[in-house]
Amino acid sequence: MNAIQYDLMTALPEILVLCMAMFILLLDLFLKPSNRFLIYVFAQLTLLGAAVLTLATHVPAVGYAFNGLFVDDPLADVLKLGVYLSTSITLIYTRQYVALRGMFRGEFYALILFSTLGMMIMVSGQHFLTLYMGLELLSLCLYALVALDRDNPNSTEAAMKYFVLGALASGMLLYGMSMLYGVTGSLNISGVADALLSGAPDHGVLVLGLVFIVAGLAFKLGAAPFQMWVPDVYHGAPTAITLFIGSATKIAAFAMVIRLLVQALFVLAVDWQGMLVIMAVMSMIIGNIAAIAQTNIKRMLAYSTISHVGFLLLGFLSASLNGYASATFYILSYVLMTLAGFGMILLLSRKGFEADRLEDLKGLNQRSPWYAFLMLIIMFSMAGIPPTLGFYAKFTVLQSALQAGFVTLVIFAVLMALIGAFYYLRVVKYMYFDEPEDHSPIVAPVDMKLVLSINAIGLLILGMLPQRLMDVCAYAIIHSIQ
Repeated sequence: MNAIQYDLMTALPEILVLCMAMFILLLDLFLKPSNRFLIYVFAQLTLLGAAVLTLATHVPAVGYAFNGLFVDDPLADVLKLGVYLSTSITLIYTRQYVALRGMFRGEFYALILFSTLGMMIMVSGQHFLTLYMGLELLSLCLYALVALDRDNPNSTEAAMKYFVLGALASGMLLYGMSMLYGVTGSLNISGVADALLSGAPDHGVLVLGLVFIVAGLAFKLGAAPFQMWVPDVYHGAPTAITLFIGSATKIAAFAMVIRLLVQALFVLAVDWQGMLVIMAVMSMIIGNIAAIAQTNIKRMLAYSTISHVGFLLLGFLSASLNGYASATFYILSYVLMTLAGFGMILLLSRKGFEADRLEDLKGLNQRSPWYAFLMLIIMFSMAGIPPTLGFYAKFTVLQSALQAGFVTLVIFAVLMALIGAFYYLRVVKYMYFDEPEDHSPIVAPVDMKLVLSINAIGLLILGMLPQRLMDVCAYAIIHSIQ
């Protein structure tokens, strides 16, 4: 196999998603509104095909394509599969929602696929420009998706805030990359790492560039003190888009952290560890305290996201393979929890009604004991209560931070988790101990009900049997981080 063939084989999943996104955009022009269900089918088949190609080209080794611009390693494959799965579940959960609100159009699914392509490029980026290109492709699609409901002033406002702050964060990230290039003379991640190992001449400039890069990454993750966009965008965006922003995109942001901090800037670990400690503490404080005061469940879950990012950062503090594996496990667990949480909001929503207030969950047990039980599992998992997946995810990152000597920080994180349990258990109280304000039947497609049930029950099963998923995360890290 020559170099060109290898490059094309490595990027086959990306090529498929790109071609299908453009095909869906053109197909929509020729379809009658009654046949637009085909667009949804093609989008799902695209994700399935990309997953098959990713598995078919998987090898337990690190391979570089396009002259070092693109990397194919087990970590990239695992994270891409996570992106495909979360995006596919998002499409299942949102199909009825977007249809009832007039957004079931080709541009919605094309933007979702272009966003997925951006995430795939971010996951496999081995060069600063590749990472930045994937990031901007994802970001521009997300800005458009947030503003897709053009008649909703809240969505327009959220999109404007997201765009302005996102552009600022992207500029900071790019400026940090340019400073690293000025010191090391390379934009390739491996080249930067080698230059730092050989001893860079100007440590002060390196640290200043690192500050800008960490700030840009913190914004994309939603970590404090760069979290200001999260509650407004989560609240203002249509719930279908909020679900997408809160799930699959976090995997891509996590991949950027791995590529930049762990692989490119590992020599500066002592410097970025201190920054991550501050961000983790601030994220847990702001996320958990602010969430208590929320009456809107989307804003509550937004602040919950900030808190979860604080726990995620604990996995990086050990600067060890075990810590990175626990962080990988945490991000995948968080995505599954977020999918189920927002999926329940979408399930309870209907035409002309958004089930986004905490009061909308009152008496859910009387309306549907099964869905109340599923929401109970979701809230327990987010709170980190055993035997759910959320408990084991928190346990692994706390254990890795403890082994690295961050005893005080671990104790603080446990206390923050106890405080955070309050607003999750408040949802349970509304469901089981209050009278319902809404007695309307819960109507949803069969596939959505089935997948949501599997999603929520999976949080319980994976919490009791987490080892298989943990092994996959450890395998990905061990065979990818060099």
